[in-house]
Amino acid sequence: MSIQRVASKWSKTNAILPNPTLAAYIPETRLYTFEHLNEMLGLYGTVYIKPDNGTYGKGVMRAEKLTELLPPTEGGIIEERTWYVLRYEVETLTFESMEELHKVVSARIRKRPYLIQRGIPLLQYEERSFDLRVLTQMNLRKQWETTLIIGRIAAPDKVVTNHHSGGTVRFFNELVAPYLDVKEAVRLEQKLSKMGERVAWQLQKKYPQLKEIGLDVGLDQQIYPWILEVNTRPAIKVFSFLPNKSLYHKIFRYAVGYGRYSSSTGQPARSKKKA
Repeated sequence: MSIQRVASKWSKTNAILPNPTLAAYIPETRLYTFEHLNEMLGLYGTVYIKPDNGTYGKGVMRAEKLTELLPPTEGGIIEERTWYVLRYEVETLTFESMEELHKVVSARIRKRPYLIQRGIPLLQYEERSFDLRVLTQMNLRKQWETTLIIGRIAAPDKVVTNHHSGGTVRFFNELVAPYLDVKEAVRLEQKLSKMGERVAWQLQKKYPQLKEIGLDVGLDQQIYPWILEVNTRPAIKVFSFLPNKSLYHKIFRYAVGYGRYSSSTGQPARSKKKA
């Protein structure tokens, strides 16, 4: 049984946007150009610059536009200083102009297609940003089902939360407890579950052989959920650590059911070429 994979973030974003209910949860995203970088930094102050085809958070950069008021001149005129900060991995660079920032970013991305996404000020856990992975799978009844919601905390000084970049996995309830009471947490969990299933249904319209997605969701300071990215080859075996073994067994059973893993060996099966 073939499983469709979609590498392009831009293609997945454009497949979701026609659904107005889901579009409300997607941060503004544009193809990388100097003009778009300038406009979006002016609008949002912080943006993420991502490779269109990339995994594990590799190549992701964060750019910020910062300002401060200068002391009044002798004539009483108050001026403003503007500068720019680029963060990549654990490196931080500062620039006095957009042109300097763009020059360094362009040298990093070369000719590869990159995207610019509005930066969301994520909630933090122990002074480190976190997001949530919503795992949604095709169940044995051929229906979309969200099987797991789990958190990922960014490593110190990192701009991404991915495990491959040093991120740490934490349970959903543990991360939202400082912000929500028990009932509010349950409502949010239900909302995210439905969101994962709706995104899967929407993507399936364009990619009919899709069988699983991993939705990366960031919560802002108002606990509003933003869809940061959709992965069509989400990690599964990494969840074998779950104390609820029956939950992991269900996740793995679904993956065997739609052909990601062999029922006899438990090893990965071949899947359809990425779109």
